[in-house]
Amino acid sequence: MALFNRNVIRVLLSAHPAVPSACTRLLHVSTASPAIQAPVSKPQGRTTCTMIPGDGVGPELMYAVQEVFKSADVPVDFEPFFFSEVNPVMSAPLENVADSIAKNGICLKGILATPDYSHTGELQTLNMKLRRALDLYANVVHVKSLPGVKCRHQNVDAVIIREQTEGEYSALEHECVKGVVECLKIVTAEKSQRIAKFAFDYAIKNNRKKVTCVHKANIMKLGDGLFLKSCQEISKLYPTIQFETMIVDNCTMQMVSNPRQFDVMVTPNLYGNIVDNLASGLVGGAGVVAGASYSAECVVFEPGARHTFSEAVGKNVANPTAMLLCAAKMLSHVNLQFYGDMIRNAVSKVLKNGKVRTKDLGGQSTTNEFTYAVISCLH
Repeated sequence: MALFNRNVIRVLLSAHPAVPSACTRLLHVSTASPAIQAPVSKPQGRTTCTMIPGDGVGPELMYAVQEVFKSADVPVDFEPFFFSEVNPVMSAPLENVADSIAKNGICLKGILATPDYSHTGELQTLNMKLRRALDLYANVVHVKSLPGVKCRHQNVDAVIIREQTEGEYSALEHECVKGVVECLKIVTAEKSQRIAKFAFDYAIKNNRKKVTCVHKANIMKLGDGLFLKSCQEISKLYPTIQFETMIVDNCTMQMVSNPRQFDVMVTPNLYGNIVDNLASGLVGGAGVVAGASYSAECVVFEPGARHTFSEAVGKNVANPTAMLLCAAKMLSHVNLQFYGDMIRNAVSKVLKNGKVRTKDLGGQSTTNEFTYAVISCLH
């Protein structure tokens, strides 16, 4: 019977090389000593990924990713699009970019700059239009202390899950009379429950113990009250996960004083944007934190703190860590765990060694020098 099971697994793996690594582990356990760790699978074939370099230093960071992928022989082909609000004449149409992401299921994206269009009446940014076109409702930013990066707090490990299709970023504003602007904040039970369920499912899948709902329901009793109520209702479906609530202003104070108390945080749109950036500062800044935006059908991987760093364009000083970690997360997502771990471990080695540091981490190394240091640590 054991021989039959092993043969079945071998047939499955040979016929379907993208079968999850659980099959590989099962085959290994049945044929070798349980003390030996199972090898990570290296699926055959190639994966196509939509690539949006973004504005500011985004193209430089994306070049670093491409160089690392090339050196690691990562079986990924990029489908690039110039997509920008700063240079709209040269930008690819939103429909083309959205179709590519929907087709490929994954996208590696730099940060898009948002110009001031208040004088034109255009309220929705290109980022907002892309999120709504693909229904990228859940933004996930994993804020974790990195080896060799000294900060005020160590051993920080929190996940911020942000609803990003409504709230204050609904682009519903108007000047009702001269000098008086009304800005509508949209909160729905459907989307609040959806993001709450996403947060609890994430906690279960990633062996997290606690979910914290961040709100301001003491003041915005109806809008944030609905978000809070939705999270409370969903929490009852997950009795094994500890649930707590925290007012957003207290949350920011608690994060800078004792960030280790947080595990998974679920927030409305505006609060999540603020907390993402605050938390990124706790572990080294915008250059070291990766993020991703999820819909039911696709994922866009992008830095967790959304800054274009436009003042550094062409100076070769930007830190590629965040973009490389985004790329590693993307590879793990598409069952290329072997390559994702290779890149993640190489970045960790460079940071831990401390000899090659970009300016944001207190060093004088260039973007290219950091990239080549990662490449030298790949194998």
